[in-house]
Amino acid sequence: MIGWVLGSLLILGAADTTKVAQLGPVTVTTTLAPAAPTIGDEITLEIRVEAEPEVEVLMPEFGEALSRYTIVNFVPHQRIDDAGKTVLIQRYTLQPYLSGPQFIPPILIEFIDHRPGQKPAPDDDDAYEILTDRLDFTVQSVLPEDAARELKPPLGELDLVAARPPALALWAVLGSVAALGVAAFAVWFWRRRRRRARRRNAYEVARTRLSRLLAAPRPADAAAIAAFFVAISAIVRQYLEDRFELRAPDLTTEEFLSLAGLSSSLSRDHQLLLRDFLRQADLVKFAGVRATEEEMRCSSDLAVRFLEETRENAPLIDDPDAPGNTVPASGAAPGPHVSEATHV
Repeated sequence: MIGWVLGSLLILGAADTTKVAQLGPVTVTTTLAPAAPTIGDEITLEIRVEAEPEVEVLMPEFGEALSRYTIVNFVPHQRIDDAGKTVLIQRYTLQPYLSGPQFIPPILIEFIDHRPGQKPAPDDDDAYEILTDRLDFTVQSVLPEDAARELKPPLGELDLVAARPPALALWAVLGSVAALGVAAFAVWFWRRRRRRARRRNAYEVARTRLSRLLAAPRPADAAAIAAFFVAISAIVRQYLEDRFELRAPDLTTEEFLSLAGLSSSLSRDHQLLLRDFLRQADLVKFAGVRATEEEMRCSSDLAVRFLEETRENAPLIDDPDAPGNTVPASGAAPGPHVSEATHV
């Protein structure tokens, strides 16, 4: 068996920084753009993995090694190219906190070689490992380089005011501090109670929306039936985002199901149940299929069953339906991270 050597290549461009690492049948390309952002700009990090057929790739978990940045958006993608290779892409939109020198730390990608005659993994290990190279970049400040770094009074020195008696000044300061402390505590306590009143677990929020939708009169015409399936699939998709933290904007149903399949919290039975439900909804929404009363009832039962069987340990979320909350409920339209218009 031919030994593998991990190699890497740095490509510098005016608009981005790209590094390529290769080990045996797997090539990993990491790209950061722009290479020299200004503070306040968003940067895009793309992790692209190309693997030979019959090589299983284990992509990094969501947000791995990126805790130093705000993750504005995340889009995963997977396909098979014309040469039969598997292409997996994770694209992050990041927001740096500070200006100055920054870096994206190395990120681990693993793979198992199932090709005939190849060793699946190294001895005493479960998989081969590729560690990407660190990506260095500099976030530019909005201040000009020749800006004065020392603050000086523009009108000269001010005259000293008459000194107050020490005891009176001390009591004035203590009184102000106490008043500010009481006010800050009152605001914190009020916000905390208000926030707790608006939080429910993801299952309860989705179940309330679904019950409201199913309690309405059954639609009769084609447009109303299509709207019903848009609403019920939006409820289930939003529940998946809230319950399993699937950040999946603008994905087709197949891409959404592929992402859901990566979640260790979803059993195989639940993945099949979700697939049957979403594909039935897509037939009505995008293929113009006229659903029967029995098919509508079947889809409703699938949605209820999926929520009930995954309700255990559902996390607390902000309830969009709580009084005073301006976040729209997803019972009538797709959720904020899922675009229904892109599905085919």
